[in-house]
This record gives sequence, structure tokens and C-alpha cells, in this order.
Amino acid sequence: MGYTTGSCAAGAAKAACLQLKNELKQITVEIPLPSGERLNLPLKWVEKESVWGNAGIIKDAGDDPDVTHGLEIQAKVRVLSNQGEIHIRGGKGVGIVTKKGLQVPTGESAINPVPQQMIRKAIREVFPEEEIEVIIEAPEGERIAQHTLNPRLGIVGGISILGTTGIVRPMSEEAFKNSILPELDQAIAYGHQTIILTPGHYGFRTATEKLKIPAEAVIQMSNFVGFILEEAAYRKIKNVILLGHIGKLLKVAGGIFHTHNHVADARMEILVAHAALHGISLEQLRSIAEFPTAEGAATELISLGEQDLIHEIAALVSRRAMEHVQEKVKVGTVLTLLDGSFIGWDDTAQQWIQSKWQWPHEYEF
Repeated sequence: MGYTTGSCAAGAAKAACLQLKNELKQITVEIPLPSGERLNLPLKWVEKESVWGNAGIIKDAGDDPDVTHGLEIQAKVRVLSNQGEIHIRGGKGVGIVTKKGLQVPTGESAINPVPQQMIRKAIREVFPEEEIEVIIEAPEGERIAQHTLNPRLGIVGGISILGTTGIVRPMSEEAFKNSILPELDQAIAYGHQTIILTPGHYGFRTATEKLKIPAEAVIQMSNFVGFILEEAAYRKIKNVILLGHIGKLLKVAGGIFHTHNHVADARMEILVAHAALHGISLEQLRSIAEFPTAEGAATELISLGEQDLIHEIAALVSRRAMEHVQEKVKVGTVLTLLDGSFIGWDDTAQQWIQSKWQWPHEYEF
């Protein structure tokens, strides 16, 4: 079990307060958690400089390490008056929110509400009534943030101070899935009633560069097709376009909604089965089945004049996706190659893109 950047910020803030009052007796600091439990955190350093108390804590993500594991979170604290509020802001390495739809308003430091509450409660254990200014910093935060979702979310200049419980439990896949959800919320906040779900960066580039779709309407869902579709339905998003490499989305046509290879990989079986239903000869089916990749097999089918089959598979992907969410979301599909070329799509996706963005002229039924 580890602890969040929010816990680190609260712990550093409390330690800085104790240092100001010359009451720090040990090299650890104890803070209250939202659950009512308490957490003991090791301090890296503390100091008193003029009117400021300063402290630093190293983030330990425990068994669920992320890119902020090992990052130093610092707090600077000073007393402004004998009575008043606690003013929290980010300093070096803590990002600024520039887009709507997140838990923090635009223009403010990316310190989420629960960490802010934790910081306030921790400080009040030392200064019950005083007006306090606290600055949270992460000296390496701007560099680390480039490996997080922050650039996509419009958080610039550093990391976010996060955490809803204060502790990190070993749940890597769940944590990753839940980290995608703010992008859905942001798309809604921007008023998008049609969003693009794509497995990864290639699809994101295709959507934003080739189709000129706004970045905040494009969600990189990784392997979690079913999960994100369910969350889209829960949020009452009306229309979804699945856009991505045929090797990933082909699995959805077979009812596979977690597309990582360790869960299920039946790409070639699905493609060959539908090619057989389409009337492809046995000799050609055997040839298609020998291709090492779905992209190679699909390209071969197109060269044989069978692009209609790829369009049919795109329509099947849409149908299976809608069935997965009990028709609560309308779905269209665009299948691509790794270079972003479109090889299959249904008329639903084409119509939505034509009506809202830029459907390339070279791709017509």
C-alpha cells in the first residue's frame, strides 16, 4: 500500500506548520485521512526560513507504482494573521487548469478537492484558527507531467495533486481505467454530443489531424472498450464513434470488449469466419488465415476486391457495441491501418463525421 500526492501535500504542509512552531519532534508526520483513519508519512527534510516553514515528502506508490512514484512533494507555509482561512495554491511543478470539465475551475492550481480538504484538516491540527498561506510544489513536476494525461486534459506546467482516499491500493488496471474518466467528463463539459473512442495515439492523431476533430472530443480508451462504452452510457452521451486499427476493433466484432491480448485474441478467427460468410473461396480463406497480422489479411482482402466485407465488419463492430450497452448509445465505426488510412466504415460514422467535421473526400462508399 502506498500514498497519494494529496497525502504527501497534506503531510508536508503539516510538517511545515510544526516546524514553524518548533514542535516537530520526529522525522515522520501523521495526518488524518478522509476515511477517519490516520497515516504516518516519513519526511525527507524540514526547515524554517524567515516566516516560512518548509518540508518535503517523497511519494511512495507502494505496489501500484505510477509515474509520480519517487517524486518529491513540498509545502511552504506561513501565518498571515491570527484568524482566517487557509489559502492553498500550487507553485513550481504543480499544473494550472486551462480547460473546463475537471474538478478544479480553469485558471486555478490542479490541486483536487479531496487533497485540498486533507491539507486544510492537517494544518488545522497545528493552527486551529489562524489565516494560513500554503504553497504546494513538485520540483520535477513539469517533467513528470509529460508522461501523464495532464497535457490532454489541458493541465499545463506540472502534475496534479490527486487522491480520494489518501492511500494507493494495488489496483493498476482499475486505476488506469478510472484515470480515463475525466476525459469523458471534459468532452461533456465542452458540449460534445458525439465523441470519438480510439484505442491509442495512432487513432488520436488520425481523428485530430485527418478529420479535424477537437482533441477534447477524442478519448484514448486503451483496451477498455466495454468499460468506456458503459461509462459513456451512464453519462448519457448520445453518439460514439469507435475509430481505430482493425487489429483492435476487429475483436469487438466478436464480442470481445477488453482487447488486450492476455484477455482474448481471436482477430484472425473473426476475420476468416466473416470472410467465409461473405462467400470467399476456401483457397482464399486458407491464404488469408496464414497472414501474421489482421492488417495484412485485411489489406489482402481489399486487393481481392472485397472491401465491402471490411465495411460489413465495421457495421458489426457498431452493432455489437450498441448491444453491449443495451442500445443506450448509438455507435458508428471507422477501421484504419497503422498509417491512419481508412479501410472500413459504416454509414453512421461517415454521416456523423461529414455533418460535424471533415470526412476525407477519398473515402466514399
